[in-house]
Amino acid sequence: MQLGIYLNSQHPEGDDPAQRLAETLEQVRLIRSLGFDSIWAGEHHVTPGFHFFPQLPLLTRVAAEAEGLWLGTNVTLLPLHNPVELAEIAAFLDVASGGRFLLGIGLGYRQEEYAIYGIPMRERVARFTEAIAIIKRLWSEDSVSHHGRYWQFKDASIRPRPLQAPHPPIIVGAQVEAAIARAAKIGDGWLIVPIPTTEQLARQMATYRGARAEANLPASPHICRLLEVGCARDEEQVLRRVAPFLIEKYKAYFSWGLEGLSLDPNAPPEQQFRSLARNRFAVGTPAEVIEALLAQARAGVRHLSMRVSWPGMPQQDILAGIELLGRAVLPEVRRRTREAA
Repeated sequence: MQLGIYLNSQHPEGDDPAQRLAETLEQVRLIRSLGFDSIWAGEHHVTPGFHFFPQLPLLTRVAAEAEGLWLGTNVTLLPLHNPVELAEIAAFLDVASGGRFLLGIGLGYRQEEYAIYGIPMRERVARFTEAIAIIKRLWSEDSVSHHGRYWQFKDASIRPRPLQAPHPPIIVGAQVEAAIARAAKIGDGWLIVPIPTTEQLARQMATYRGARAEANLPASPHICRLLEVGCARDEEQVLRRVAPFLIEKYKAYFSWGLEGLSLDPNAPPEQQFRSLARNRFAVGTPAEVIEALLAQARAGVRHLSMRVSWPGMPQQDILAGIELLGRAVLPEVRRRTREAA
C-alpha cells in the first residue's frame, strides 16, 4: 500500500494566502524528505468563509518541490471542466512529475459550484462520462474528432502527450452503490471518500470488484482512499491538535450539503470528534494509527491519500504530525504490508 499526503487547500478567509502557500510548500519538502509516496490536492469553488487554492495551479507549483513523488487530484470536478483543456493540463502535469500523475475525478455535490459555471447539475453524469472518453482519446490518439452531446470538435491533437503509457490512470470518485459500479466500468481505479466505516467499506469494495468482473475488466491496482489521519504522542495531544480542526472541516461539509454522515450539533466537541472518528478515521497514537492504516490495506485499499491538516490548523502542529507519521508510522506500515504480501 502506498501512503501519500493530501494537502489542505482550504483556509479561513482572514488568513494570509502568501503565508499559507509558503507553509504548504514547506510541508511538501518535509513529505518528500520523509519518503512518502504521493501528494494530493482537492478542488472547490466559491467557499464562503474560506479561500481555497486552485487545484491544478497548486499542483503545478508543488511539482517543483516534489521530485520523485506521485501527484494526484482528489478530486477534480470533471463536469465543470472543458475536457480538452483538462487533458492538456493533466498531460503537462504528467510531464512535470516525471510520469507520476494520477487524475482523480468526481461529480461534486455543491449546487453553488455548478451555478457559478452555468452548468445544470442534472447534466453532470452525462458530461462526466463524455469527458472521460474525450480525455482518454486525446491522451493516446492523433487527430481526434468528437461529436457528442456537450462537446464537438474535429481533428484535434494535444502536445505534449503524457509520459505514462497508454495514459495516466483515471481514478473515479464514487460513494453510492450505483456510482461505485459505474466507476468500476468507466475508470482505471476508484477513489473512496473518508465517510464509510470499516463495515461499509467492505460492502462497497465487493460492489466495485463485482462490477469490474461483470464488465470483464481486470482487478484495478488503483484503489485509493482519502482518509482523515491524525497522529500524536498521546490522546491529549490528539484532542488538542486534531479534534477542533477536523470537526470544523466537517461542519463546513455539512453546510455545503454533504450527504451520508451526520453530526450532533448539541454534543460537546470531544463527543462529536469521537463519533466522527470511530471505526472510520485513523486518529490516535502511532500504534493506533498503524493498526488503522493496516486495516485499510486488509480491506483492499492500495493507495492512501492521508489528510493530516484542516482549515486553521497551526503550521507547527501540521509539521509535527507529518514528522511523526513519517518516522513512527510509515516504516512500520510498509514493513508489515510487505510481510503480509
